[in-house]
Amino acid sequence: MRKLPVFLGLHASPSTSLKWVLAVIPFILLIMVYLVASDIRHRSNPSDKLLPTVSKMYTAINKAAFEENARTGQYQLWNDTASSLKRIGIGLGAAAICGLFCGLNLGLLPGIKNLFLPFTTFISIIPPLAILPIMFILFGVDELAKIVLIFIGTFPLITRDIYLTVKKIPREQIIKSLTLGASPFSVTYLIILPQIMPRLIDTVRISMGPAWLFLIASEAIAATSGLGYRIFLVRRYLAMDTIIPYVLWIVFIGITVDWGLRKIVQTKYRWYLEY
Repeated sequence: MRKLPVFLGLHASPSTSLKWVLAVIPFILLIMVYLVASDIRHRSNPSDKLLPTVSKMYTAINKAAFEENARTGQYQLWNDTASSLKRIGIGLGAAAICGLFCGLNLGLLPGIKNLFLPFTTFISIIPPLAILPIMFILFGVDELAKIVLIFIGTFPLITRDIYLTVKKIPREQIIKSLTLGASPFSVTYLIILPQIMPRLIDTVRISMGPAWLFLIASEAIAATSGLGYRIFLVRRYLAMDTIIPYVLWIVFIGITVDWGLRKIVQTKYRWYLEY
């Protein structure tokens, strides 16, 4: 039986440099496959739009980022980015705050748990995109409907995750705190809350993917600006030279935000990483 490479073994511990090499390999392979496929298509059809060359994508994104739109007088890429980040920031931020306090109380107060946990579970099962038309009917096609959709799509996940985190905190810790004279308010917000903050940050990181999905879906249906709006606007022209850079830009924003949140946990909550 052939042996696996050393770095693939169950007890493998690759060096730092090897970790970087292994992480980069799939991306290099993907880029090489795209460049070869694009070159093949353009040799047979120079006007091919399906797999645009790097130069065409650079020209398109450079125009979107650094040339004013003749009709609006704005820089298209930055205007779209600002619109999308505003929506996802408000929606996900509100969901994180509400989910934190709801999950905290669900985990500590049995009465609140019995009253609201079944309803929260019910809401979490509803596919948010299925009620998107309802959102537009109730809240109109402006900003509010998009923000509410992001909120509804991420709030139950955050709430339930925080609830489960609170439930894992040893009950003895709460009993000892109360015995030593701490008030219920102090136990909740000065003892328990700081312990679940790093988990909240991790949950927000996990929720970023669904939040982007709901944002792009809502922008595709009813919007006049936004990254999702622009992608679905230019698809009718098969403008892959714009679509691909926009998708990569969304990925870059997501990676940057995720990196920033991870750094907050690593810097402020080092004890959390030891568990």
